[in-house]
Amino acid sequence: MHFASDNTAPVPPQILAALARANEGHAMGYGNDPLTARVQARIRDLFEAPQAEVHLVSTGTAANSLALALLCPPWGAVFCEADAHVMRDECGAPEFFTGGAKLVGVPGRHGRITPDGLAEALARTGSSGVHGVQRGALSLTNVTEAGTVYDPDAIAALTALARAKGLPSHLDGARFANALAATGATPAQMTWKAGIDAVSFGGTKNGLMGAEAVVIFDPAGAWELQLRRKRAGHLASKMRYIAAQIDGWLDDGLWMTLAAHANAMAARLAQGLQARATVLHPVEANMIFARWPAGTHARLKAAGAVYYEMPAPGGEEAARLVTSWSTSGADVDRFLAALAG
Repeated sequence: MHFASDNTAPVPPQILAALARANEGHAMGYGNDPLTARVQARIRDLFEAPQAEVHLVSTGTAANSLALALLCPPWGAVFCEADAHVMRDECGAPEFFTGGAKLVGVPGRHGRITPDGLAEALARTGSSGVHGVQRGALSLTNVTEAGTVYDPDAIAALTALARAKGLPSHLDGARFANALAATGATPAQMTWKAGIDAVSFGGTKNGLMGAEAVVIFDPAGAWELQLRRKRAGHLASKMRYIAAQIDGWLDDGLWMTLAAHANAMAARLAQGLQARATVLHPVEANMIFARWPAGTHARLKAAGAVYYEMPAPGGEEAARLVTSWSTSGADVDRFLAALAG
């Protein structure tokens, strides 16, 4: 009954097997090995973007921050949802990597920026000339921090507003596979076809030991990104071990199978919660926010449930529950039985 986060899950055996294969013999370092080149080509094919630049890193924080540093100048504003991961959970890394860009929180509904909210934020930024921060970039999170999902049309509506002001757009795809599984969209439809210029293609929350990719759809930024990655300390010497994880993950569509299972377990859990708790946001991927009566936390924890408690008004209690590729139906049913008391 471990629902704290999908990044607490173990690594699938297919990934460990891929790492074992990569461990045979010697290979050139810093990404100059055949396996890294193969994975870069596979990701380009996946996104239907033969000219895209693909650079591997080991953390989502690095992927997001490097992408934003490429897209936004130090005097720029990064527009993101008010509770977005880049805003609340990166310890200032985007500001650090960009050299001082300001993150501007945009109000939304259930974790999603609304077009009206973004239009208003764009209008009020950059109006004071040299004295104020300038418009820099748009950053969207899919799956959002509320567990909801943007479909390609919703992304396109927001990137169009940004592009009208001359701004590029970034997608934080830490749970990108879950968003694809929820919508049925292709990677291309969810990104460059919807106006996204750079995506953090996340794998760590979907079964990998520690592997992410920064995908830049305009190759003009490739050299700058390589320099920024090295300067930031994220050019791995033994890159083949990051590449190996992604290689095994992409084989036979494993990455989508894992995400679809996590989403299905969340749907099962949400259905069971309806009679015993208040679900606070639409459940569209693998994350649930719920509120229940006081005393429920103690009963669930005593039964062995692990999750993050959240603030709640009055005497109630709230929680964030996240399912993963390794969550079983039995885990869900045991949790619901403990909740029922």
